[in-house]
Amino acid sequence: MKRIIYFFLASLLLTACGSGSKYDYEEVEGDMSQTRIYTLKNGLKIYLSVNKEEPRIQTYIAVRTGSKNDPAETTGLAHYLEHLMFKGTDKYGVTDPVAEAPYLEDIEKRYEAYRQLTDPEARRKAYHEIDSVSQLAAQYNIPNEYDKLMATIGSEGSNAYTSNDVTCYVEDIPSNEIDNWAKIQADRFMNMTIRGFHTELEAVYEEYNISLTDDGDKLYTAMMAKLFPTHPYGTQTTIGTQEHLKNPSITNIKNYFKKWYVPNNVAICMSGDFDPDEVVATIEKYFGEWQPGDDVAQPVYEEQPELTAPVDTTVIGLEAENLWLGWKFEKASSLQADTMQVIQQMLSNGTAGLLDLDINQQMKMLGSWGAALPMQDYSLLILGGTPKEGQTLEEVRSLLLAEIDKLKTGDYSDDLLPSVVNNLKLAYYNALESNQARARMYVNAFVNGTPWEQEVGAIDRLSGMTKEQITAFVKQHFTDNYVTVFKKQGVDPTIKKIDKPAITPIPTNRDYVSQFVKDVQNTKVEPIAPRFVDFKKDLVFGSVNANLPTLYVQNKENGRFQMAFRYEFGNEADLRYGYAAQYLDYLGTDSLSAEQIKQQFYKLACSYSINVGSRNLTVTLNGLSENMPQAVALLEHLMQHAKVDKEAYDMFVSMEAKARMDAKADQRTNFDMLASYGIYGSYNPRRHNIDIETLAKTDPSELLGLLKDLTQYKHTVLYYGPMTESELAEALTSYTSLPNVSTKDVPENKHFVMQPTTNNEILLAPYDAQNIYMRMYYNEGLSWNPEEAPVQALFNEFFGGGMNSVVFQELREARGLAYNAYAYYQQASYKDQQDMFFTHIITQNDKMNDCITEFHHILDSVPQSEGALNIAKESMIKRLASMRTTKFAIINAWLAAKEMGIDYDVNERIYEAVPNLTLADVLKFADERIARKPYRYVILGNEKALDMTALEQYGPVKRLTTEEIFGY
Repeated sequence: MKRIIYFFLASLLLTACGSGSKYDYEEVEGDMSQTRIYTLKNGLKIYLSVNKEEPRIQTYIAVRTGSKNDPAETTGLAHYLEHLMFKGTDKYGVTDPVAEAPYLEDIEKRYEAYRQLTDPEARRKAYHEIDSVSQLAAQYNIPNEYDKLMATIGSEGSNAYTSNDVTCYVEDIPSNEIDNWAKIQADRFMNMTIRGFHTELEAVYEEYNISLTDDGDKLYTAMMAKLFPTHPYGTQTTIGTQEHLKNPSITNIKNYFKKWYVPNNVAICMSGDFDPDEVVATIEKYFGEWQPGDDVAQPVYEEQPELTAPVDTTVIGLEAENLWLGWKFEKASSLQADTMQVIQQMLSNGTAGLLDLDINQQMKMLGSWGAALPMQDYSLLILGGTPKEGQTLEEVRSLLLAEIDKLKTGDYSDDLLPSVVNNLKLAYYNALESNQARARMYVNAFVNGTPWEQEVGAIDRLSGMTKEQITAFVKQHFTDNYVTVFKKQGVDPTIKKIDKPAITPIPTNRDYVSQFVKDVQNTKVEPIAPRFVDFKKDLVFGSVNANLPTLYVQNKENGRFQMAFRYEFGNEADLRYGYAAQYLDYLGTDSLSAEQIKQQFYKLACSYSINVGSRNLTVTLNGLSENMPQAVALLEHLMQHAKVDKEAYDMFVSMEAKARMDAKADQRTNFDMLASYGIYGSYNPRRHNIDIETLAKTDPSELLGLLKDLTQYKHTVLYYGPMTESELAEALTSYTSLPNVSTKDVPENKHFVMQPTTNNEILLAPYDAQNIYMRMYYNEGLSWNPEEAPVQALFNEFFGGGMNSVVFQELREARGLAYNAYAYYQQASYKDQQDMFFTHIITQNDKMNDCITEFHHILDSVPQSEGALNIAKESMIKRLASMRTTKFAIINAWLAAKEMGIDYDVNERIYEAVPNLTLADVLKFADERIARKPYRYVILGNEKALDMTALEQYGPVKRLTTEEIFGY
């Protein structure tokens, strides 16, 4: 059977020099993305797909190696290397590479000696010497020149990621900067230089610290260890061990780079606005001399043992208890992956999967889900569940396994499988609208070794699956061969405290510029003409009838629609609507059960949501336009005829109570609650809830009545889709009761009020972890002034935004104080609100005071650099020129402008004004708005691990309990 399938797929593949192309490429007949795959003589793969919606290009450079290939004695190496790839080459990132080289060589030798030492005093002395030599090397360093280069060409989203099988480098560039981008990347991949090592190492360690409080990481690590006991998937992690992170080897990193970072192990994946032949010619120009590696074959490991009985393991952490179940499958390029994907969707698709209907819909546990993870050597399918109050993890497991049993017996609707296939088709069509999604597909195909014809044929293969095949597959592969990871709540005894190292800040040398950067800056490219939103031309202001206005944008590309009914009130006016929306999700009507409602929406490849914000409420539908009328009718039927279920309501309240208690155990949620408290005080968006006692006493029919009566209030229809205006009006008139819409005024919102910072103060809330989350807020009560928008935007770009900003350079690059650090002057979202400024950092407990000191240093005296400012300006101008607001985003842009009291695209004003702004303008803005101001320090951390004496010097400390920041 497999041979027949592969023969059919192979017959689709064409090798062509088509359309006058002078480069050979592969393509697949019927491929909707019209992907071309080129291979240069040195083995470099190039995946290209043209999408001219906006003059930008999503680029991924994928190296087919990840943590799986880390040396066992220096795990985390692939991830280290990813960070170091941003440090430059012998052409940029350095003023004098010849003078620098002996120091870098000395540092490498010292690290090799350092990692062999065990005596603490000897290690301290050796690290001090490394720090000293690093200072000598740093005099030639120009930190963040890579980021300057990317800013200069107008790139967005400069980033990279490492996983088990891949290390991938990401840029989103303007379409006129392909040559500069290729020049920079080719030099980077051929001539990477390891510099700034000890400060970047500390940043990586801070990333490790953040992972210690993420219990999901612990669950994943434990699952992999049991499923893959003798394979690197299970024996080592991407972030590496604590011991290895503190004992790195530059020599091993260089050897790793030399082996794996070679053209015949790399793919350049691009989607966007370009001419494929021109792109290939440019890539060949810069990458063509890159020499291939002798051996890039992936290591072969012994076959992982098949489990013959269930295996249990346990991890401990501060977050709420939950459980994972996992099964091992064949590698991602196997056709078995098709079936695994379908089964995952049949179990959990967010709407009508077995877990969705049998567990989540019926509230048998707090929540359940499923995920398929295809990888290069193996794949796995994971099911997860969180218990409700009084429920054991063993009971959670039994419920999840019972759904697997239903697949074995065929005990599910005959509509489920075809509905899954239809929705996977819709997801694929949606992905084709995104350059990023297309490029990611190329990365996955390359890394996993999946032929592109196999990817293109996936939907057709899925369409041919039968219920009988699914049953047979599940019976064969879902036996007692699973792993259970129990996540228990408690203090993890394996976490060790590491004191901060003695690092002398390296100079930022921000005024130094290499010749390479100057050459890129001076390169002349054909400019991209900006195209900003003209609301009068790009948006149609119409109406369904005299009482129902519409905002309309036509979709001329495909058959997808998005529509929303928007009401100008939210939970500031009435908290009950949010709970009514949640409760509705568990209900049926007088003629349809809750399960049938969800099954029908899923069958239509449509979905709905009711979103209640602070100031507005939207009822949204999206999916296939051909099914929109039926979806509209079904949604109205649900909202008008939902049937009260008191038992379901009581269970809903119980689940809400459990979810609130679980939220208190999550570090990020704690900080979100504290941050909101810091901005608004006790009456804030995150704390604004109906208490459980009141919710329990509420009549559920009262909640449903609120939704039923929504059409009484003034609202607006927002629509993006292929229907004409008249077709939209007809569809809404035919399938809803909208012609009877009332003009009743909406309830009045009681706005959250941002609290001014008149004096220094510290808000400290508890969370027992190895790191703190900290923000410094300042709000002097100024309303947004559109005339200041350009200088605000430029200040953010220059001071606190990306990796080329002052904050990133000073806090992370120079001092290694954090993995995550930024600052932002935030304009008000509404014309009656105020602007505010804040800094943000996540750092080790014993680095807190260093962070505060440095923040104040750069806030009170912003480092000055004409060169850095010019790069910030150039970056903004190129980004804005190539930015396009399209589709439903046009409607959202109008709504946002309206909230701010304007009727134009403010980005156009920024674009026109930024070229004339000077460093003096930015410094004046900073001096007036952020320097020498009283700040509200918002800190989440363990007080016992903090230097409270030093902290109290900044202001009085107000200790908030967890209950105070959550409001319950």
